[in-house]
Amino acid sequence: MANQPDKDSWVFVAVENPGGNENYVGMADGQSQIAYIPVFLSKDEAQSCFINMPRETGKKYEIQAVIFEDLARDAAANGFLIFILDSIGKILDKIDPAAV
Repeated sequence: MANQPDKDSWVFVAVENPGGNENYVGMADGQSQIAYIPVFLSKDEAQSCFINMPRETGKKYEIQAVIFEDLARDAAANGFLIFILDSIGKILDKIDPAAV
């Protein structure tokens, strides 16, 4: 878990409906039935990767910073894992948020 941020570190996520009924953007692996939130260690990495991620037409998205511990709490409560990704979408770490 070399890429797991400290609990009080800022990480970057894509948010759907910024400024309104905001939600973290979650992804799912259809084969393994794993739901996860893609997380980035820098805003530049998040913006570079998010350009190529699937999105729903007509929805607004924004990259936002969030405290890792807060994200982990929300992810665990909603049944999501956390995947730390780099700027091209390579998985650097898979984190069970219940263990944070």
